[in-house]
Amino acid sequence: MNLPEISTFITRWPLLGLAPPAAWLVSQDCENQVMALLARLGEGYRRQGNCAVHETAVVEQGAVLKGAIIIGAGSFVAAGAYLRGGVYLGSHCIVGPSCEVKSSFMLDGSKLAHFNFVGDSLIGENVNIEAGAIIANYRNELDGADIKVRYADNVIEIGVNKFGALVGDGCKIGANAVIAPGALLRPNTHVPRLGLIDQFAYD
Repeated sequence: MNLPEISTFITRWPLLGLAPPAAWLVSQDCENQVMALLARLGEGYRRQGNCAVHETAVVEQGAVLKGAIIIGAGSFVAAGAYLRGGVYLGSHCIVGPSCEVKSSFMLDGSKLAHFNFVGDSLIGENVNIEAGAIIANYRNELDGADIKVRYADNVIEIGVNKFGALVGDGCKIGANAVIAPGALLRPNTHVPRLGLIDQFAYD
């Protein structure tokens, strides 16, 4: 069975040089994946422990960075933001006030407005996520059952119970939208305000 290739959704993903072929394998091992990038990171970063913030990035007082973190050039992390469990922000990203990002990659130019949650996900370039929208990573209604993914008319049993979404380049997710676990958003997908994307694969 063919797995959804990350590069089909995120064009510049191969430039990161990470080995796992599937999005959920990256997010499950996000801490180690970010550590691998830290080991070969270039100059121009302020480092403290396993956290590296580019000298042109701004992290406001009151933001919490926990675990392996990379914050790229020109990015902005607002007060009240919480980044944990291995997080990679490319260049010119924004994580607004009271956002939580857990075990996720956000590539260049992507933005979280405020009051967002993104868990165990890969976010492509130039993705805009409006206020209050969430990318859920756990099937609470199914008592934490392993997540299944629909792709190319197939149902893939991915063998993990936490995976958010693979969000392609240029997607726009409206305010207070919900992206349910296991979603695959093709590049330039538009999700309306209050929208629900649930590729439910349990029937």
